[in-house]
Amino acid sequence: MTNASPFDDIRRLITTMPGPDEAAIEAVRMRDRQLTKPSGSLGRLEWIAEWLAAWQGKPNPTADRPLVCVFAGSHGVTAKGVSAFPSDVNRQMLENFAAGGAAINQICAAYGLGFKVFDLAIDMPTGDITETDAMDEKACVATMAFGMEAIAGGADLLAVGEMGIGNTTVAAAIYTALFGGPAEHWVGRGTGVDDEGLKRKVAAVEAAIAHHRDHLEDPLEVLRRLGGREIAAMAGAILAARLQKIPVVIDGYVATAAAAVLHAIHPSTIDHCIAGHLSAEGAHQDVLARLGKIPLLALGMRLGEGSGAALAMGIVKAAAAVHRDMATFGQAGVSERL
Repeated sequence: MTNASPFDDIRRLITTMPGPDEAAIEAVRMRDRQLTKPSGSLGRLEWIAEWLAAWQGKPNPTADRPLVCVFAGSHGVTAKGVSAFPSDVNRQMLENFAAGGAAINQICAAYGLGFKVFDLAIDMPTGDITETDAMDEKACVATMAFGMEAIAGGADLLAVGEMGIGNTTVAAAIYTALFGGPAEHWVGRGTGVDDEGLKRKVAAVEAAIAHHRDHLEDPLEVLRRLGGREIAAMAGAILAARLQKIPVVIDGYVATAAAAVLHAIHPSTIDHCIAGHLSAEGAHQDVLARLGKIPLLALGMRLGEGSGAALAMGIVKAAAAVHRDMATFGQAGVSERL
């Protein structure tokens, strides 16, 4: 007999994750000092080049194979009237992605990004978190494993995003469980609910926290009880990226919930991640501050589907290109600082 839990494999995996490559960071800094610009003049672009090198484990960082992965799930809590859109939109949006008609399709095309979308049993909602667990432990771990396999085709930069009606309610429940405080602090308008819809969202989160309150000390329990398949899959993808030396750009409010669960297990688990953008969903800024992440962009977006992270990837690509292709003082015949 054994008391081993499926979550034990996840915990063991986290203990094996590699740290940053300090030699690669130093190599980037040495080259940066030779480039035709004043030291520090490119601000966070210089830091991005160091971050890429640290987590790719190579002195010449690249962004030649960027990939956006969007995970789509369905949520039982939508029965509580927490969204402005019906659950039918889930399937319709998947078809829109496949046809190339969504915003994320256009952004990926504009920046030369790879794009994959994953249907996580979109026609089978998770359990209504106000009344039961979203997933059992086995299903949660299996979904995390699916997210890990989703990036197996190879990439040197990953963005994680999501799609699923009701998932801002689920994310708000995760934040309430992880960080505490009143539910109304974490609940926003999502896809645009009216005042009555906002009240229903707050009530749903409060009911979910009350129902699960005796089981929320473990972040992985928070994930399976209150989360969704897309959040579990994103958490798996983030872990797999670390093991495969792929830096990660996190999208908005819902995608950050996956990172927050991993951060709650151990803060260093998401050191290889940056925040792509600051969502218009009000509590996102608070979440990012708690995770120690400064977003690259703040465009007032709240679309999801990886859109903000994909836009931020354009900046990451620029940082890699500048570091790689900019002339040194010697190459350009420019006098260095005395």
